Parts: sequence; C-alpha cells; structure tokens
Amino acid sequence: MPAPDRIVRLNTVLARTGLSRSTIYRKIAESTFPAQMRISINGAGWHESDINRWVADPVSWRPTREGGDVR
Repeated sequence: MPAPDRIVRLNTVLARTGLSRSTIYRKIAESTFPAQMRISINGAGWHESDINRWVADPVSWRPTREGGDVR
C-alpha cells in the first residue's frame, strides 16, 4: 500500500524550494507553482508530492490536480 500524501505548511515549502513567500504566491498566481489547499479555517498547506514534483523540475511543472485552490 502506498504511503499517504502528506500535507506540508508554508515554512516547509520555503525551506524545500529556497523561494521567498512573495515569490511563491506570485508563482501560484502565474500557475507556475502548486496552489495550496485549505486544511482548516485559518490554515492552508500543500500536497508534498506536488512540491516534490516542482522541486524536481520547476521549469516544466504544470498543475495536475483540479481544485484545492484557496483563492
């Protein structure tokens, strides 16, 4: 059985990517970075697999999930 996809928060995404917070949100608006999903009333996170795919190939990354966007 495959391991479940973890949800990671902003600090983890910042550490994994080396991007600033403003760059991450700009890239989300440009659809060149995975969008976060709402995990509570005041919290959001990213699927770890989406971040791993982006880190592996940021230039050709394209969204694969429908929905999950907090905007």
